[in-house]
Amino acid sequence: MRAPGLLLALVAPVAAWAIQPDEVMSDPAQEARARAITAELRCVVCQSESIDESNADIARDLRMLVRERIAAGDSDEETLAYVVDRYGEFVLFRPPMTAANAPLWLAGPVILIFGSALVAAILRRRAREARIPRAGLTREEQARLDALMKD
Repeated sequence: MRAPGLLLALVAPVAAWAIQPDEVMSDPAQEARARAITAELRCVVCQSESIDESNADIARDLRMLVRERIAAGDSDEETLAYVVDRYGEFVLFRPPMTAANAPLWLAGPVILIFGSALVAAILRRRAREARIPRAGLTREEQARLDALMKD
């Protein structure tokens, strides 16, 4: 029971190591907004981490940029729009559906539907084939097979 607790205690603070003390804003409300925004932005180097969790230099620069925009009085939407204008929609973990990326949004459901229909057709065909009686060997064929097996 102690081992999982110890492991959790050691691993939990790892994400907090990315944020440096000099990055933290003096206003707790603004810092909370900055953390919420940086959690929504993908690190362009790590790609699987948010800039809030990443230790990459570009992630630090982006965290500072977000904090600068918030300190300048930008809203959350304006701050996100500013970052997206500079780096593209790739930095968003949840990009909005647009005409440009609609195929990406729709590809998953279309593949799922197509795959499900294919599996259903294969299962139906197998069930139909199982109902068709198979013709066995005639007596002559069985005798010839037995003779071949003895040799």
